[in-house]
Formats: sequence, C-alpha cells, structure tokens
Amino acid sequence: MDAYGVAAAGSGAETGTEQRRGRPGREPAGSGVLVVGAGPTGLALACDLARRGVRPLVVERSAGLFPGSRGKGIQPRTLEVFEDLGVLGAVLDRGGPAPVGMAWKEGVRLGEHRMFEEVAATEQEPYAEPWLVPQWATQEVLLARLHELGGKVSFGTALTGMAQDGEGVTAELAVADGATRTVRARYAVGADGGRSTVRRLTGIGMTGERVDPVPLVVADVAIDSLDRDHWHLFAPAEDGSRGYAALCPLPRTGLFQFVGQYHGTRAEPAEDEVRALIAGLTHIRAEDVREVRWASDFTVNAALADRFREGRVFLAGDAAHIHSPAGGQGLNTSVQDAYNLGWKLAAVLHDGAPEALLDTYEQERRPQAAEMLGLSTRIHRGQDRRGAATRQLGIHLRESPLSRETRTGLPEGALVAGDRAPDGRRDGIRLFDLFRGPHFTLLAVDTDLPEEVPSLPHLRAARISAYAAYGRGLFLIRPDGHIAWAGRSAADAEELAGWAAWFATPVGRTAAPTPARL
Repeated sequence: MDAYGVAAAGSGAETGTEQRRGRPGREPAGSGVLVVGAGPTGLALACDLARRGVRPLVVERSAGLFPGSRGKGIQPRTLEVFEDLGVLGAVLDRGGPAPVGMAWKEGVRLGEHRMFEEVAATEQEPYAEPWLVPQWATQEVLLARLHELGGKVSFGTALTGMAQDGEGVTAELAVADGATRTVRARYAVGADGGRSTVRRLTGIGMTGERVDPVPLVVADVAIDSLDRDHWHLFAPAEDGSRGYAALCPLPRTGLFQFVGQYHGTRAEPAEDEVRALIAGLTHIRAEDVREVRWASDFTVNAALADRFREGRVFLAGDAAHIHSPAGGQGLNTSVQDAYNLGWKLAAVLHDGAPEALLDTYEQERRPQAAEMLGLSTRIHRGQDRRGAATRQLGIHLRESPLSRETRTGLPEGALVAGDRAPDGRRDGIRLFDLFRGPHFTLLAVDTDLPEEVPSLPHLRAARISAYAAYGRGLFLIRPDGHIAWAGRSAADAEELAGWAAWFATPVGRTAAPTPARL
C-alpha cells in the first residue's frame, strides 16, 4: 500500500505499518463477479473490484469501446472517485474546463452565457467545476487502468441467458464467431445500458416518462469555421419551425459535440443528414462540416428501475436509471453506482462481511438516482439550473442503515454520519491520500484514538489536529469516502465496536491483526 508522510514529533500524528485483514479463500474458482457492459459504469466497477482482489469477468457485446462523446461532463464528485481509482491524472490530461457559452441568433452573436455557476476550489472540495472529457476518452482511461490491475474485457461477447441459485449466477454467452459458452460467477452486475439485457432477463421493470417529445441527434463533428473558445448555443425559432442546437468543443480533439432537435426517423443518422441538420439549425453551411465521426439519435426519457437487485444480480448505470443529458448527471450517477457497489461486493467476497451489506446498495443508490433523475428533467424543461446539486458534492447517506451518528447537540450544518468526508491537509497528511484505497479509515480529529480500534477490513487509523471542516471527534470513513460512524471521543469506542461488529462475521478468521496508525 501507499506510504504516507507523517508530521514531526509532537504533532499528534501516529505511524505504523498496515496489515491486511482479507480472509483468503472466500472467492470461489471462476469469476467472483460477472460485469455485463464495458461502458463507464462497467469499467469503473471492474477497476474497483480488481484493485480489491476480486477478479471481474467483463463482457461487452460490441466489438470495441463506445465511439462517441455522449457523456462528456465529469462532475466534481466523480473526479474525486476517479482520483481514488487512480485515473484522475489521465482524465485531466484528456479533457478541459467547460467553455463559456455563446448565444447565437440568425448568425449573429448575442453574447456570452455562463453554462455553470463559477465556484472556486477549496481545501475541503479540491474539484469545484465540471471537467469535459469525451466519453470515449473516459472509457479508454478506465480500460487502461483495468489492464494495469490485471483485468480485461471480452469484447464481442453477448449475454444471451442467465439463471441464478443460492450459490451464484450461471450465464450463457455468445461470441462473435457464433460459439457459445457458459460461465459461473458468485454475482452479476448489469451495466449494459438503457436497453439492458440483464434487466430483461431478471424481469425487473422500469418506470418513467417522456421528457421531450422531439428526439435529439448527437454527433461528433469537425467544423473549422467556428471558434473553439465557446460552447455555441442556437435557440429555437419563435414560431416553432426550428428546434434548438448546441456545438460544444471537445477538449484536445479538434471536434465539436453537436446536439440538435431532430425530426428524422433513422436510428443512426447518415453523415449528409447530420450536415443538413446542422445547416438547418445554425448559420453553419453543410459543406463547412468537414467530418462527421459519429452520430446517433435518441428520445429524451427519464426512467428508474423498479429495483436495483434481484437475488445475486444487480443493476447499475443506465440499466438502472435513464436521464436527460441536460443536467450532466447520467454518467456521473452511473460511475457512483459502481463506486458504491464495488467495495461492498469485495467485502462480502473477500472480507467475510455479511451478505446483508449488499442490500444497502439499493437502499442508498436508488433514492439518489431518483433525485438526480428529477433534477435532470427539471433542467431539461428549464425549471431548474445547473448549480450545486449537479456537482454532486452534497450527496449524503444520512438515512442509510450503515450511517450511525452518536453525537447530540451538534450545530446546524455540522458534518454528520452519512456525509461525504471532506479533503484537507493537516500535520503533513492529506486526507484524500489517507482515504485512498480499499480500506476503512478511523480518523481522530483534535482528540485521541481509542486504545482498541475496531476489527474492520484493512483498517487505517490516524490522528490529526483541529480541523473546522470536521469539528472535534472520531470519524469512521467508509471505503467510498462517506462517514459511516461519528462519535465525540475515544470514550465512544464501545459504540464504534458495536457498529463494526456487523462486519465481524467469523469466516475462518483468527485473531484480528493490529491496524495501521498514521
């Protein structure tokens, strides 16, 4: 594991060496988890599982990665997730900040328009604004990271059948050459998009609404006659004869993402149709569209799966929720599904955690997805704007059965169990560096650590001096960066031990090793 710098003597930082608590032999022969779909959701989940020692089998029916830019906005909370997964640097290198909007009418510039609220980064929130990265680039980064972790994707492999029993899932797969094979896994995750085969095979329904009766086309195009300093916005005609359009420069590519209202019927608009549509919705001539690299159309719907789990099968990403792209929430909510589910699957497979832990995936993520669906729909209809909620840094799990707050009399706005654990640097320790990895973290802020710390997988413990973002107390940080338990001091260690006992199912475990103290 990573080594961390420690403060000088007398600062209150304590050091030690980490000892892993994994229970060997928990994962059976074959794949622990079958992941269906190699989009951002499936790849993020596969990376998270692989770094935790779980061998995911990832299958993707297409011959390669998705080629379009569709989910291009990476929100601040997802940037934090990517930092933990070890891909933030590559994601930043492949993208750039969102440009200022430029409104047009009849070929005349009307003026600049801020697409997002301007927010400055802080010590607690190091990433404040969205980062634009074409979806294909995000997937390339995640796939490269999966390869680094020893994983791979079986492209050209389609799921055709699935059955489950009390011990695992049996899946029937068809490969490109017509051959079929059967695989066995302890669990399966459907990360295979809005038309999910996994959702259909498990019989999970989806409830939703049509957000906009007019379909959209999205395309990646090259246009030399338009500046790349702005996100170009074209309002619809007042008489309704022409829909709206937008052209956003895709960082580090030379391309624009075009989005426009589309009255055709083709599932994959031809290049000439895309050129004609751009000419019809903007002042740009069809012949000025030098290249159409990718295009697709879709109807804007909002839908939520009736449940996110059926036995040993889970849904994540677009298989579980479908958003309007207006709020920039779809890919981000999907990646955070994976981030929530990955550590829990690994805890059950490797660390002896009870299977009931997996129930908390739907309990935590389905309400969040419903909230993000509503926000995206309101933004699409002009009833709300992109603001703090779209950055997703305020997402909390206070109502989760995993969140336990033992303190009383806290001031309004205090950090409590269920909240995202803020970043910061104290006594030579950066907190996000401390939290990074597959472990729980016990953080003592302006107080002492208990003499005996709880028995939890790969636990790290650290003590730092006063930090107003936390307030004084003890905080148990989950592997996904949320506060699981909070107490005032080491005197509450018995309460903490009670929370941790839920994970302490005896699966061939001997005496627990001493955790690291940093």
